[in-house]
Amino acid sequence: MDIQFAQLIVNGIAVGSIIALAAVGLTLTYGILRLSNFAHGDFLTLGAYLTWLINSIGVNIWLSTILAAGGTVAVMLLSEKLLWSRMRSIRATSTTLIIISIGLALFLRNGIIFIWGGKNQNYDLPVTPALDIFGLKVPQNQLLVLGLAVLAILGLHYLLQNTKIGKAMRAVADDLDLARVSGINVDRVIFWTWLIAGTLTSLGGSMYGLITAVRPNMGWFLILPLFASVILGGIGNPYGAIAAAFIIGIVQEISTPWLGSQYKQGVALLIMILVLLIRPKGLFKGTI
Repeated sequence: MDIQFAQLIVNGIAVGSIIALAAVGLTLTYGILRLSNFAHGDFLTLGAYLTWLINSIGVNIWLSTILAAGGTVAVMLLSEKLLWSRMRSIRATSTTLIIISIGLALFLRNGIIFIWGGKNQNYDLPVTPALDIFGLKVPQNQLLVLGLAVLAILGLHYLLQNTKIGKAMRAVADDLDLARVSGINVDRVIFWTWLIAGTLTSLGGSMYGLITAVRPNMGWFLILPLFASVILGGIGNPYGAIAAAFIIGIVQEISTPWLGSQYKQGVALLIMILVLLIRPKGLFKGTI
């Protein structure tokens, strides 16, 4: 295999790991809350900025990542309290929810620029040499990103399949009204949905900051690959979203020698359209 091609695949796996983490949060909020949250990418950006802020005052990067996840979850829960719970109570249409989420995305992005400015930021980390693996130069940060993504995905699998709250979440995703009359505490499920979505999305932002710079529009540029992963993987299916995220991450990177990096978003959209023409419900079975 050509070394440059293999290098692009390695880069694609690292990007796919980040898309996978955030796409799981996005597909859970859609599957359980029926919310197409266009602010999701900006919550990823918020996680990266909170990590950078805490790290910049001398806190270890891993502790910064954990604390940033807590901060991101808190902001998500605040948006649930102020916006989404009220919209559900008046049974707002999906169009209304999309418009509100776009407004929230703009509010978050401009808030980040207002507080921290528009220039790129970098974590305070020692410079580490890239590892030479079979002739490939693999930055250590990319391996860390992949390792953390795998751990987070395994943790999510255990939670969904083997815990009481995981089973309740799957029941609510299948039929909210039936779950409510069956005695499932839907409010608790909603809390856990935001907790998991916020933690994974913030972790994705922190990891993205490790392999690129932290910048105000980083999440906005990921929103199309995120939605492409969710739709491609079957709406509401976290495992499908993970698989689709790796497909999109790898294909985006492989396309750069021919199309240039500026068309990566278009590649994600093209993959989504082609698959949906053949399989309208995505590659895997969704909850909708």
